[in-house]
Amino acid sequence: MISGEYFVLDGALALAVPTRYGQFMTVAKHDEEGLLWRSLDEKGECWFEGHFTLPQGEYIKGTDGDTGKYLEKMFAYIRSENPLFLDHLGNTLIETQLEFPREWGLGSSSTLLYNLAEWSGVDAYELSNASLGGSGYDIACAGAKNPIQYQIQNGKPYSRKAAFNPVFKEHLYFVHLGRKQNSRDGIKHYQKRKRTGRDANNISIITKRMQSATTLSEFKHLMAHHETLISSVLGMPKVKDQRFPDFWGGVKSLGAWGGDFVMVASGEGWRLTEKYFKDKGYEVFIPYEEMVL
Repeated sequence: MISGEYFVLDGALALAVPTRYGQFMTVAKHDEEGLLWRSLDEKGECWFEGHFTLPQGEYIKGTDGDTGKYLEKMFAYIRSENPLFLDHLGNTLIETQLEFPREWGLGSSSTLLYNLAEWSGVDAYELSNASLGGSGYDIACAGAKNPIQYQIQNGKPYSRKAAFNPVFKEHLYFVHLGRKQNSRDGIKHYQKRKRTGRDANNISIITKRMQSATTLSEFKHLMAHHETLISSVLGMPKVKDQRFPDFWGGVKSLGAWGGDFVMVASGEGWRLTEKYFKDKGYEVFIPYEEMVL
């Protein structure tokens, strides 16, 4: 989410982009009885394996009980919406494959839910509400092929294609902060804070201006304005003040504050900009065009 974090929950307009990194899911026949689930990381290594009954989808055993019970919950919800789900399967292997490290926080859960919803024929947003909560923008991005505007209107998710292809995109980068932030914890903190409809409206205005910005200088100014507004509501310091006070460009948090990626705007060229962050120990530095679909 480029703009609108947190306040998208209160109806603010958000600008979001799908990434080139995603998650695949395959369903195939298998020799073992019941349903076998395998989750693979970006290197093809299995980080979870679980056995489930058919057609109930109840967790029997596996390498991680929490993940197994989470999938069981998903199967139960899907069957409540589509009672025939899993009924037609014989012995089956379901395998998921990530294209990015799990600690990046790029949507391993949301892309999984999107794939499950596509396969089972249930509403992806409702499935997400039954498990993850949040605004649902990540579900919209999971199926998008281009940048989107996203907004919750009358309690319902609404997204549409956004004309966002900044001419200065070669000066935008994404830097991972080295930790995965729990979005649900961030949302809980936000919902306890005092905020107004005027704040949400100001975020919507920033979103529109970021989408239409024609210069890097204008975009950096909007990044800073967005950070200041969110900082004042959350009662938390801005990431640039905390970690990069001597950086010459712009730095904006993305998603839940305190972890995952930040967006960086720099007019000094990628080599010098990359060196700055790597010298500080931040090894994951990705140019905009390598990250965004």
